[in-house]
Amino acid sequence: MEIKITTSMMLKILYILSWIIFVGLCIDAGGFLSNTIYTLAVNSDLSSHFWNKLDFSDLYNYDSGQFFAVTTYINIVAILKCILFYSIIKVLHDKHLNMKQPFNRAIGRFISLMAYITLSIGLFSSWGKSYVHWLETKNIKIPDVEFLKIDGDGVWFFMGIVLLVIAQIFKKGIELQEENELTI
Repeated sequence: MEIKITTSMMLKILYILSWIIFVGLCIDAGGFLSNTIYTLAVNSDLSSHFWNKLDFSDLYNYDSGQFFAVTTYINIVAILKCILFYSIIKVLHDKHLNMKQPFNRAIGRFISLMAYITLSIGLFSSWGKSYVHWLETKNIKIPDVEFLKIDGDGVWFFMGIVLLVIAQIFKKGIELQEENELTI
């Protein structure tokens, strides 16, 4: 018995996986954001046992403004990742993928949006990573960028550039498809 996975089955699987990843990213972003707000506004002792057991106490004791800057980078990257997966869920839910006419404006906009979001993630990850490394030169003990989830900026830039190229290919495909429809 051979099981053939169709495109619609694969899209349903990707839809479910996107939801799972989106929920996880939202929990992570919410944890970072709420811990940041609580630490700055209510109780600075939380900096020693921050979200995901991160210890920002040395950074917070050095300067709460520096703590705010680092956590802002973390929060921006986390929220952009959520937006990225929300966009994927939205395009799969709204069923903008038309296999008979794959080159449509909705998908073209979607791919362009994905490219700009991934480039933004890469940009803020790079800035955040550089900022953390700069703070480390001042002998401030701070968690590694891997645990802060702001490393991998090169991968995000690479993915953003690839998506920009695909967006341009889709743009040309849309133009050709619309031109073809007008000549029929």
